[in-house]
Amino acid sequence: MPYSAQSNFDHNSRPKTGILLTNLGTPDAPTTKALRTYLKEFLSDPRVVEQPRWLWWLILNGIILNVRPAKSAAAYRSVWSEDGSPLMAISRRQRDKIAVLLQQRLGDDIHVELAMRYGNPSIRSGLESLREKGCRKLFVLPLYPQYSATTTASTFDAISDVMNSWRRIPALHFIDSYHDHPAYIDALAASVQTYWQQHGQPERLLVSFHGIPERYFRAGDPYPCHCRKTVRLLREKLGLNEEQVQLSFQSRFGREPWMQPYTDETLKQWGKEGVNSVDVICPGFAADCLETLEEIAVENRDYFLEAGGHQFRYIPALNDSDAHIEALARLLITAINGR
Repeated sequence: MPYSAQSNFDHNSRPKTGILLTNLGTPDAPTTKALRTYLKEFLSDPRVVEQPRWLWWLILNGIILNVRPAKSAAAYRSVWSEDGSPLMAISRRQRDKIAVLLQQRLGDDIHVELAMRYGNPSIRSGLESLREKGCRKLFVLPLYPQYSATTTASTFDAISDVMNSWRRIPALHFIDSYHDHPAYIDALAASVQTYWQQHGQPERLLVSFHGIPERYFRAGDPYPCHCRKTVRLLREKLGLNEEQVQLSFQSRFGREPWMQPYTDETLKQWGKEGVNSVDVICPGFAADCLETLEEIAVENRDYFLEAGGHQFRYIPALNDSDAHIEALARLLITAINGR
């Protein structure tokens, strides 16, 4: 039912606060058809691919959408479960736990919705749900710790597209990054330390982030700087040196140079150099997904072992761990309280 001012608006209603948690998105099913729909929406975003629109339209529709969906569907099937994609299942748990924690600390007038930049549930559906609940203050938390125009700014674009037809715009607070928030760094460090207590410490820890083209960085995107700061703070918290903890960038696409060093090339080189054991963590991903569970834990593991390495382990994302939920809740409560 579309929003109706007559049926939903009351000047005397008590204002409520809405929280919109967002992430990148996921296909509805691990099928070629579903992947084609998802990839078309994702790769049509001019924030993601900065190419002349006419040229990219030809490449996307003439080549990529005829080749990549089947391959991506096979990869998704390898990580799919009864609950759907890992990203969706984990994101729902994050939403539910954050809602409980915020309501315990701030009262019942807090409402939390989940939305995906691409796919379902959409940004529009999340915003409309919060509007229907009477939320006049809105806090948007894109679950991208490190800001990038390709992710965070794209989320803002989608929110603006929805609100440009609204009569009353809520008081909007957009949390654009939390790459150096103490609670986030503490949660990362605790996850590494707990993992090493259970499995032992490797020779090196590789901290891998999703990459962006170098020209995006040269144009002013602060993302690589945010990634480097996260790594520095994590390394200091763990009490390790720069050889023991290193940064890399994964998931490059196309022929142009992306931010370096590359994750796959780094692991291959380490294997050749005689590095025996490596753990990889991906702090840019708030929830495990295809890029962590398949690209890192399977594909890049094989690169390292085939190059001569002996032990490779992937340290899971923070997901819906208590420390992660606490960190996100603290971030939101600070914003809500205006501090």
